[in-house]
Amino acid sequence: MDIQEETRSPAGQGVVSTLEIIEAETGKRTVLAEFDHLIEAPNWTRDGWRLIYNSGGHLFSFDLASRTSTRIDSGFADRCNNDHVLSPDNARLAVSHHTQEDGLSRIYTFPLNGGQPTLVTPLGPSYLHGWSPDGGTLAYCAERSGQYDLYTLPAAGGVETRLTDTPGLDDGPEYSPDGLHIWFNSVRTGLMQVWRMNADGSEPVQMTFDESNNWFPHVSPDGRTVAYLSYRKGDVAPGDHPANKHVEIRTMSSAGGDSRTLAKLFGGQGTINVNSWSPDSRQLAFVSYRLT
Repeated sequence: MDIQEETRSPAGQGVVSTLEIIEAETGKRTVLAEFDHLIEAPNWTRDGWRLIYNSGGHLFSFDLASRTSTRIDSGFADRCNNDHVLSPDNARLAVSHHTQEDGLSRIYTFPLNGGQPTLVTPLGPSYLHGWSPDGGTLAYCAERSGQYDLYTLPAAGGVETRLTDTPGLDDGPEYSPDGLHIWFNSVRTGLMQVWRMNADGSEPVQMTFDESNNWFPHVSPDGRTVAYLSYRKGDVAPGDHPANKHVEIRTMSSAGGDSRTLAKLFGGQGTINVNSWSPDSRQLAFVSYRLT
């Protein structure tokens, strides 16, 4: 889920966004570009040539060779938030757009190179996080009757299926590359922790057990490694993932076990809300911030 951009910085302060990549093995960080405004949540295209990020309600394509950005035409969808993913065939973008009629987030798809959006989820709020490897299904977090749970729905539209029904927030559902599992984060055991379940919502298994609040698990394309965002216990409420906090990007084996800190940074909301692994599973893209 996202928050409104105007709440990102304390009154009278601006924000500088730094787009970075980091090597998953060594932790070496490379700055790609700095922006004197808010950008969020880079996706890496399947061809490895571009990053897709959101800013000011629009989606942008960042060319890694020229290090320049181009706005993607999204038609009337001009209030997109940081929940956006690419289709497995790299042909379409799915976005969460705050609709004009009531301001609630709903999911739309449109061509990666620009075009008119197609509504997928008539009900709101719905916050996108995953696209199944076969291209047929979207996974998302949605509030229905006062409860945030995880749902799936055909990418072409249709009837949604509720996957979770546990008190407390479940968020960030994302498919494993083989399509067998959905990774997510949940407060069901107290702190926000990383979980994995079967793609049909059965057999949920807790995967992290530390004293942090862990958000947005992203599985590498080779299926071996999971990256996620970690807030220090006490810095945030377990069900909240705000901006402007000292956070860590951590990685762990998709089979479970101990995690390691890959990077420490000032960020949080917007840093890695969506999957930002490179196609070769060697690097991650992310955004860090500083207040001015």
